[in-house]
Amino acid sequence: MPKFVIEREIPGAGKLSSAELQGISQKSCSVLGELGPQVQWVHSYVTDDKVYCVYIAPDEASVRKHAEMGGFPANAVSEVHSVIDPTTAE
Repeated sequence: MPKFVIEREIPGAGKLSSAELQGISQKSCSVLGELGPQVQWVHSYVTDDKVYCVYIAPDEASVRKHAEMGGFPANAVSEVHSVIDPTTAE
């Protein structure tokens, strides 16, 4: 199944409290439960003003539906074609 990186512009994201991040995570999981098992949240990276999320989903439309249902921005959705790391150089 394809993997996607979602860029979410959330001003002040890096200053969100643990409780706020927990609430956002709970909302995301609730929406995922409604969508069914075909859309999976892998993890997210929180930076100063953006959150980068990694999802597994059948298509971009499913990722965008999750964002719409959850009230999350999805400013860019990019399909991952390859994953590289230092071992790729060997």
